[in-house]
Amino acid sequence: MAIQFGIFDHIEPVPGQRLQETYELRLEQLEALDKAGYYAYHLAEHHTPAVHSLAPSQNVFLAAVSQRTKNLRFGPGICVLPLHHPVQLIEEFSMLDHISGGRLEIGVGRGGVFEAFFWGQDADVESNYARYRETLSAVQNGLSHEVLSHQGEYYNFDDLPMRLRPLQQPMPPFWYMRNVETAAMDGMNTIIVGGLDSFEANVKRYHQEWEKHQGVGALTAQGTVPKIGLVVHLLLADTDEEAIKQAKPAWEHYTWNLGTPRRLEAERRGLTQFAGDNMNPRPAAAPARELPHEERRDLAASLEEMERQERRKNLRGNLADGVSGAGFGSVAGSPETIRAYLDEYAATGANYFVCSFQWGDLSHQQAMRSIELFTNEVMPYYVG
Repeated sequence: MAIQFGIFDHIEPVPGQRLQETYELRLEQLEALDKAGYYAYHLAEHHTPAVHSLAPSQNVFLAAVSQRTKNLRFGPGICVLPLHHPVQLIEEFSMLDHISGGRLEIGVGRGGVFEAFFWGQDADVESNYARYRETLSAVQNGLSHEVLSHQGEYYNFDDLPMRLRPLQQPMPPFWYMRNVETAAMDGMNTIIVGGLDSFEANVKRYHQEWEKHQGVGALTAQGTVPKIGLVVHLLLADTDEEAIKQAKPAWEHYTWNLGTPRRLEAERRGLTQFAGDNMNPRPAAAPARELPHEERRDLAASLEEMERQERRKNLRGNLADGVSGAGFGSVAGSPETIRAYLDEYAATGANYFVCSFQWGDLSHQQAMRSIELFTNEVMPYYVG
């Protein structure tokens, strides 16, 4: 099966680099990725006190992306819906879709209650989830109709004219991150985080749930085959040794960026309600992210599958392969090693691979070298 390639990004701070320079260099990267034929750019949303995202207003940066690229699709990955007014999102998404010539991809999610607390919202996980579901309904309704009518707990709109409509009809593609059940239930493409071993089970589960909720052979609302991909933080170099040498300190920096500042801020303020797993609890109504133990066991029952997992284990013994506190994984190596990893990835049946090229304290030059090696020596083996 052919694989399409995307990019996931936080736009982290780089030590010693000015903010304006960070934005300009990232736009240069995106110009290169656009010319190289990558499918889409997915930009995360995080707000203070988080320090690992320098693009908290995604649509502002994505507007610049729309003018510096020609074919690369792009969008929030994810837009934290509870933090935004649905009408403003409808209008901004419509603007982005038009100024890019119809290249917008909309990733959505509920975010965490910790950021909701600092946003001035109720930090209760159940109300946060209810606000997410209602905002999603209103946004999709407004994008796909000439008037918005909606009555809910948080918003009420009575035949509100939608003066701005998206270029893509009935609306741009939607994505959901981390949870394949939610994505399939809502007819969305999906991006998963984690390791390769659990990913294959998620691919199978996604297709099962898609058929259950959307129908066998059903396409997305845009008439495309639904995409499922895994985010992998990559570092490529001429040799495995050099790649691992560069990746290990960067990965330590990355995991610190994602988890430590928010935890320290909660501790400094005595916010014990956000301690441990309570910083990102699960709402009762949300489908579980993890596959049941019995299902994982059944999916791995065949001898062929057991041998495949053993090959993966041996392969990753030569890589800087890890999982951070946020669930993201990393792989470092030479192009030959990364191709071996992609061989195993392709065997899962996934049709999308989501690269992260600049993370932690990696420099622009290191990221561009990884992009060059991956684009020229890895991608051609897997595109259709």
